[in-house]
Amino acid sequence: MRWAALASGAAMVVVAFAAAFRVADTREGLVYEIITLFAGLFGVVLLLYGLLAPSFRGRPAPSRPGSAGPGTPRVHSANELVIGAGGIVVALVLIAGLGLSSGPLWAAIGLAALSPMLAGCIYLCFAFARGPERDWRIDLPRLIGQR
Repeated sequence: MRWAALASGAAMVVVAFAAAFRVADTREGLVYEIITLFAGLFGVVLLLYGLLAPSFRGRPAPSRPGSAGPGTPRVHSANELVIGAGGIVVALVLIAGLGLSSGPLWAAIGLAALSPMLAGCIYLCFAFARGPERDWRIDLPRLIGQR
């Protein structure tokens, strides 16, 4: 199924590029513009599905090492604090760069676009700070996804 999604997604992207060369300021050109937009959208969605969707055939679901049972409190590691603080710094640098180079309106648009990222990073920092048990050790292999 993943290979079919990859192949059809790649075909849709090719159709989008082919239709893009026929876009003009006529009725026929507008139809090609719609074909370009929808074929590109569906092609990218199918490519992402084909690349990122997990295949569950014959494999047991992987157990998550960080997940705790319902009765045991979760130990928050300093990885959460590092990721949260790093994300906040990156978002602030991006927003400041937009503000300095393009003006306050673009900085406001950047803030709106980055608000989900900021909310997630702030949540990570507060989850670590308010956690009942904290581990101040930074587990670098787990942080970069080597385990």
